[in-house]
Amino acid sequence: MPKEKILVIAVKMPDDDKRRFQSSLDELTSLSETAGGSVKEIITQNRSNIHPAFYIGEGKINEIKQKVDELDIELLISNDELSPGQIRNLNNRLGIPIIDRSQLILDIFAQRAHTKEGQMQVELAQLEYLLPRLHGKGTELSRLGGGIGTRGPGETKLETDQRHIRRRIQDIKRRLKMVVKQREQYRKRRKANDIFQVAIVGYTNAGKSTLFNRLTASESLEENKLFATLDPLTRKIQLPSGFQTLITDTVGFIQELPTTLIAAFRSTLEEVTEADFILHVVDASHFDIEQHQETVIELLNDLRASHIPVLTVYNKRDLLDKELIPMQYPYIFMSAFNKNDIDQLKIKIESILKEHWDQFIIELNPTEGNTLYRLKNETIIVDKKYDENKNKYIIQGFMRKEHPLKYLIKE
Repeated sequence: MPKEKILVIAVKMPDDDKRRFQSSLDELTSLSETAGGSVKEIITQNRSNIHPAFYIGEGKINEIKQKVDELDIELLISNDELSPGQIRNLNNRLGIPIIDRSQLILDIFAQRAHTKEGQMQVELAQLEYLLPRLHGKGTELSRLGGGIGTRGPGETKLETDQRHIRRRIQDIKRRLKMVVKQREQYRKRRKANDIFQVAIVGYTNAGKSTLFNRLTASESLEENKLFATLDPLTRKIQLPSGFQTLITDTVGFIQELPTTLIAAFRSTLEEVTEADFILHVVDASHFDIEQHQETVIELLNDLRASHIPVLTVYNKRDLLDKELIPMQYPYIFMSAFNKNDIDQLKIKIESILKEHWDQFIIELNPTEGNTLYRLKNETIIVDKKYDENKNKYIIQGFMRKEHPLKYLIKE
């Protein structure tokens, strides 16, 4: 299938850092390719303020029009969010569909959401994005919510009636509440069963899904694309001591995520707040590594998850061309493709847990096989021996503070 030809426009303000501005353009190009398009040209302009009617200066519009005709451009994408008026004015001048960064991200989410909940959240975000942009106009609606390939709840499905959209928004919110309740019950059950939970977080494309697959030997979607994972996946893993934990792969974070999406995906990210331990995966080879880490840490603070112990995983060390000084502690340098590194990561997780947990020595009778089995799966055992004189097993290890087997520990 031929890729849609895209032209990107961006305004650089006096305060914008040069490298960061370039990074946002690279990210937008990546996003466009993830959505199935091909960026043919990028036109930027230095301005002291955004043009209220056209976003970009009127003089530049002629240059853009020339490129649109010359390169047979089918879609224009703006690096910043556009007002309904700006979209309309540019559309009138250029005669091709116009979308902005937010709409592009919404489009990718529309392609990538596979669960019923994910699809509802995307549609909700698209409708909330669309509502203030309606103003009784129909032309742009045919591309609603979905720049590339016209995905999303298109004109026919929606009608152009604001009341209909508001009703639909209310309906989705009501259904999402039920889904959230179901998930809360599921989480409560997990908590009642006292299963330890690890969440993998990180900037989009840091290698979270690759790491998740290598740790769990499973087959979740693994691509060099932004937002490869949208629907949280949970699997069981076993650490070297025999300790078992659930691990969850989450949606990638990104700078300037559309506000409608942050709200819509809050419940997806709530998996993180329920975790007992966080693996923060960072692409160690990315030049804007500092910004990526800050974005994730800020979002974790917003989710009130900053109290959860974190191990920062500097991934893709095989792509590093110079020495990197870690910004977060504790940390580990690794490549998710290296089996030895995966083994080292598991050892590192256990060593950090030991620092946070209480040490124990427990004596068990040979008849207490069930308790012994639970200790093996639910705690980190460092030594187990059988004492013939006492006719007892003596087990040493580490157990988290609020574990139900805590009563066994002799003071």
